[in-house]
Amino acid sequence: MADSTSSNGSTSSKKEAKSTAAKAKKSTAKTAGTAKRTAAKTTVAEKNQAQAIIETAVDFPVGVVLSASDRLNDIVEPWTSRAKAEKELQAYRRKIENAAKRTERRGTSARKRATTEARKTRTRVERDVRKRQKAVTSTATSTIKTSRSEVERRVKQVSDQLSALR
Repeated sequence: MADSTSSNGSTSSKKEAKSTAAKAKKSTAKTAGTAKRTAAKTTVAEKNQAQAIIETAVDFPVGVVLSASDRLNDIVEPWTSRAKAEKELQAYRRKIENAAKRTERRGTSARKRATTEARKTRTRVERDVRKRQKAVTSTATSTIKTSRSEVERRVKQVSDQLSALR
């Protein structure tokens, strides 16, 4: 029995070794395949990125030229015939006149606002001056009356004293 165990043990070790080797080989092949696919994807992505950069490098200047051409055409086109030029000038004149009228209206409303505010301020100041003038006048009148009464009383007192001495 001891012989069969040792012979089975070595057979089982050989089977395990073969199985482990096969698994390792499969794992290595799988890892290599994954690495190969990843490298292929990376290569494709880099190629696409490079292509996009190259296309941008070509498309941008072409777009700039086309934009400049369109703008130049927009500027020159209204001036290609006498009728179109006159129409363009009338449009400019209308815009300038409208801007001038708008500016004039703003100036008029600002002037009216300032005039109204000045009138209100003047009225308020005049009212305040009249109020203070009345206060001063009434105080002065009251003080004068009091002083006059006091002077008259003293004069009468002195007069009475002089009369009594005579």
